[in-house]
Amino acid sequence: MRKKVARSKTNKAVAKRFKVTGSGKIVRHKTGRRHLLSCKSRKRKRNLSRTTTVESGLKGHIVELLPFSH
Repeated sequence: MRKKVARSKTNKAVAKRFKVTGSGKIVRHKTGRRHLLSCKSRKRKRNLSRTTTVESGLKGHIVELLPFSH
């Protein structure tokens, strides 16, 4: 009788928050653009709307939770 191999599943919460680019970088949205926007300048809000890459220290954890992304 064969042993069943544990199947790694995609963490859906992480899949909604992060995307993997073609070159393998992990991209996320910046925080701070949900509310209290009237006191923030246009430049600040514009820069918050852009995406940024994930720091190298967290990359390993995110890749672990997204087994089929790379």
